[in-house]
Amino acid sequence: MKKGLHCLLALFFAATASLTAQPVASSYTPTPENLAARKAFADDRFGIFLHWGIYSLFGQGEWYLHNANLDYREYAKAAGAFYPAAFDADAWVKAIKDAGAGYVCFTTRHHDSFSMFHTKQSPYNIVDATPFGRDVLKELADACQRHGIRLHLYYSHLDWSRPEYPVGRTGRGTHRPEGQTDWPAYYAFMNAQLTELLTNYGPIGAIWFDGVWDHDEDATPFDWQLDEQYALIHRLQPACLVGNNHHSEPYPGEDIQIFERDLPGENKAGLSGQAISRLPLETCQTMNGMWGYKITDQNYKSVDELIEYIVRAAGKGANLLMNIGPQPDGRLPQAALDRLKGIGEWMRTYGATIRCTQAGDVRDDTWGATTRRGDTLFVHVLNADNKALFLPLDVKVKQAVEFVSRKPVSFERCKAGVVLDLTGVKPEPDYVIKLITK
Repeated sequence: MKKGLHCLLALFFAATASLTAQPVASSYTPTPENLAARKAFADDRFGIFLHWGIYSLFGQGEWYLHNANLDYREYAKAAGAFYPAAFDADAWVKAIKDAGAGYVCFTTRHHDSFSMFHTKQSPYNIVDATPFGRDVLKELADACQRHGIRLHLYYSHLDWSRPEYPVGRTGRGTHRPEGQTDWPAYYAFMNAQLTELLTNYGPIGAIWFDGVWDHDEDATPFDWQLDEQYALIHRLQPACLVGNNHHSEPYPGEDIQIFERDLPGENKAGLSGQAISRLPLETCQTMNGMWGYKITDQNYKSVDELIEYIVRAAGKGANLLMNIGPQPDGRLPQAALDRLKGIGEWMRTYGATIRCTQAGDVRDDTWGATTRRGDTLFVHVLNADNKALFLPLDVKVKQAVEFVSRKPVSFERCKAGVVLDLTGVKPEPDYVIKLITK
């Protein structure tokens, strides 16, 4: 990053939106540590999601138990064959850091109920139920500490195997015994696991919840008692951010807003039609098609496509949480590693135009997006079909230069903004112009 540039201090505010089933937790006031963590999170702009569990053995993705209507007891037998001998937490984290990511989010317990950490709440975990017998989360947490990467933890609210979980709209074919629903017991189980995660694995950057949508079709709104659960997290680690992939506006007590498979303000996948809050934003997207490892899913996005997604997310003031599904042997797929390498090469040159920035003055369009840091506006040209680019700006442009070469870029001031000369420009994949404004 060029000497003299610094991260623009931004203030973030807690959301005030709520859903009928969620009581308003008006007493929640983010601590100074939490506000600082929100800023650090937003400054990163890029993280890596890791969906890994015993479902990787089947090679059918993380929803296989539900999609195939398997008996959960037969599915659980896969744990006895789970031995990811090639797992190397340091290799994972190094590849992620070299790609320019600031944090990693790891699935501690997905909807299938299997815990990828050593929990005392159930023997159905990677240490007690597999011949591997190692706490991969502890190894990952230690590696993140060594390499200076923040660790976020995914945790599923729903469960397709535990009989005490109130059945929602998914997992109805997994043959759980009827008549054993016990919400208080399940709620206590979740909170006990969350306490373990926030006590035994060092500083945790965020808890990333998923599954509230499992009861979004209930005739009577389901009360997840999130206010108490969020308070538990903030009590154990005040700086730990709370996010929930519920596909709604943020609930009271949440610190970030999550969008799934879409950039904020877009809803192409049908999961992100909610209004945009003033909280730090994050959009999660797959590198190929599935979240968990699927042997037939080799439809990986290109490096250029992934870079464009990072740029467009930053242009909307959002982080990109890019997913990888590790293989059952513990390795990250080579196709994913190749893309991490390509992204890292780009980030080493252009990372300063993404990290520590805000959404730019000009809304993204087919041509690209803008990001801002202080008096500097970065214009990311992703498509240069036209020889000129009009930017409607309310600020005065003092100087325009190519970000890499520092060569001047011709521009013309007009009443409504500026017009940049793009003659001869060929984005590969991103041509960045640095505007000094006042």
